[in-house]
Amino acid sequence: MKQYLLGSLLALITWHSHGQQDITLEQDLRPVWEVGAFAAVFNAPVYPAANQNDTNIIAAPYLIYRGEVLRIGDGSIARAVAVDEKGYELDLSLAASFGSNSDDNPTREDMPDLDFLFEVGPQLRLMLGQFEFQHQGKSELFFNLQARAAFSTDFSGIQHRGYVFQPQLAYRQRGWLSEETALAIRISPVWASEQLHDYFYQVDSAFVTNQRPAFDAKSGYLGTNIGLSMSFDATQDLRIFVGGRVSLHSGAANKNSPLFRETSNVSIAIGMVWRLWQSESKVSGR
Repeated sequence: MKQYLLGSLLALITWHSHGQQDITLEQDLRPVWEVGAFAAVFNAPVYPAANQNDTNIIAAPYLIYRGEVLRIGDGSIARAVAVDEKGYELDLSLAASFGSNSDDNPTREDMPDLDFLFEVGPQLRLMLGQFEFQHQGKSELFFNLQARAAFSTDFSGIQHRGYVFQPQLAYRQRGWLSEETALAIRISPVWASEQLHDYFYQVDSAFVTNQRPAFDAKSGYLGTNIGLSMSFDATQDLRIFVGGRVSLHSGAANKNSPLFRETSNVSIAIGMVWRLWQSESKVSGR
């Protein structure tokens, strides 16, 4: 699922940035702010359960700010420190995907294009445990509750596309293989409202063909994502990250749609994070 892969990349940019992983070690001192750039190439399905992948390239600046009241980046898009407690945090969850030309996909030929899709909403992060390994660093286990509103845009207007509920079990380890290597594993089932399922799987009468019967999509289970990523330092200010994801769609609510073509999808990504500037002042690693 391209949109969820891109959302994970946004988090990876900050979590994998130069050893500044989301491992809350009080003795760590980190810059109050960092500014840099990231670039990534990823290959992912054009929509969940599609039988065709697209390759996209992303390049953009990034910002990390570790303030007392507001924190941006550093393992999440934004963090509400007012409800930041030892065992839980309230974050902002974000996901996005590029659009797709339907005429390039025989399954959706002559149907409306899929526009740029973005999702935003709260995330409650519950700390389940912290672990230390004699030779392989420290790790954390989180259970994240994510709820997001989905929107599509062709950059001339915005349309609401429903809602997503995505609980997630996330394991993150710093010091895997070497001191500056990071590992992340995520498992997350996804449910969505009827509007988002309509966007992917509905076939209205105007788009019926001999191979594509009419279909009325419904809300429910969309699939389960299993993702793995790792990063390592190439230089003091350049970090490389790689990731992959398997999305399982067996038992999905709209498996009978003619647009539902595969019960599993594979996505891969590789990229780099380049830190350009950072503050001289430091804060403890929280």
